Amino acid sequence: MKRDSHILHRQLRGTYPLAVAANGCFITDADGKSYLDACGGAAVSCLGHAHPDVLAAMHAQIDRIAYAHTSFFSTPVAEELADELIGSAPPGFSHVYLVSGGSEAMEAALKLTRQYFVEIGQPQRAKFIARRNSYHGNTLGALAVGGNQWRRAQFAPLLIDVEHVSPIYAYREQRAGETEQAYCARLIDEIEGAIARVGPERVLAFVAETVGGATSGCLTAPAGYYQQVRALCDRYGILLILDEVMCGMGRTGTLFACEQEGVVPDLIAIAKGLGGGFQPVGALLVAERIVEAMRAGSGFFQHGHTYIGHPVAAAAALAVQKVLKRDRLVERCREQGAKLRAWLEEEFREHPYVGDIRGRGLFLALELVRDRASKEPFDPALRMHARVKKAALDAGLMCYPMGGTIDGKRGDHVLLAPPFIVSDAELDLLLERLTVGIDTALATAGFS
Repeated sequence: MKRDSHILHRQLRGTYPLAVAANGCFITDADGKSYLDACGGAAVSCLGHAHPDVLAAMHAQIDRIAYAHTSFFSTPVAEELADELIGSAPPGFSHVYLVSGGSEAMEAALKLTRQYFVEIGQPQRAKFIARRNSYHGNTLGALAVGGNQWRRAQFAPLLIDVEHVSPIYAYREQRAGETEQAYCARLIDEIEGAIARVGPERVLAFVAETVGGATSGCLTAPAGYYQQVRALCDRYGILLILDEVMCGMGRTGTLFACEQEGVVPDLIAIAKGLGGGFQPVGALLVAERIVEAMRAGSGFFQHGHTYIGHPVAAAAALAVQKVLKRDRLVERCREQGAKLRAWLEEEFREHPYVGDIRGRGLFLALELVRDRASKEPFDPALRMHARVKKAALDAGLMCYPMGGTIDGKRGDHVLLAPPFIVSDAELDLLLERLTVGIDTALATAGFS
């Protein structure tokens, strides 16, 4: 359905279909075409669409109170959501800062970190260390700690200076003959070198996506990496901020992705699966020692937005978390994720243009390559990721392809993050339509 639009869309050329209905794992457009949502939008729709329990909770909250500004009031539903999150969080967390999305959660983390060190008498700390080709959001602070060069380039003059180190990217950066342990040690040495270069007394925090997301395609760390990062942070008095906006809230098979790493950070940013897309919502979980230091100091957090702690958003998020727990959907995510990965490996392990299959839980990615043996990427001018997205959408599949996987310019991957409720039959349909999408995209670019 084509129409003129006054919306400033992400893409200013061409048109978008109009989504008019959704249920379970499917979205329907205005022409009646149905799309299997194999990416949850952007790893958001953990419960699928139109879950009755969440809709009922939102309606009930609107009938009670739809909005109260947090400079005047808290609300019972926001308090209950915070209790639920802290009750499920790793040890040491005591407070939740409720926001409207992932970028806001990360921006709050950066500002809270800086204020914390000012409060405890270390105002010289002013530098973050993060990883290249990471993605932490589109606000200026979040974009600065993010390491994706394409997203940063035109805004670089506006961004704070951040030290960036290597990503966790074994497929391309683990050397031939190098053990996982040796690769991990090299990454840790690089982080420690960056701390020394900046000056340990000047570093605020190390910032990382626990499992790499949109810009890198579900990268997982070598064994022991995060435990050694935690030890480094403790040695030099640095905070550890983990961005679980995309990979958290059950997406990788545990409620918090860091649970599988055996590490407890100081701050955790969450969003997407927190509210499942039913309302814009995110949160920052804060360690008790940070809150107590600030309580003993100025006694307030010098930050805020109009819609933080929004009651209807809190009601949606609370309902999503209750359904996840009641229906054991995090465990289901782990089980269905293992099944999907096995099917992907069976389907694509000999595919000449699929170089790597990686991820955890229902957070999986395929890296596309021009040559499987050499790992040579496709020419960026081909925009292979965009071709896959279009071909898959034509086939009735929503997936989440991205370019610049390697360095912000080169490399293509396809990210999959279907709802936790996805059935075996829907996984089978996903695989069928994904194969059509990839092969059609390759054919349009002259490969077969």
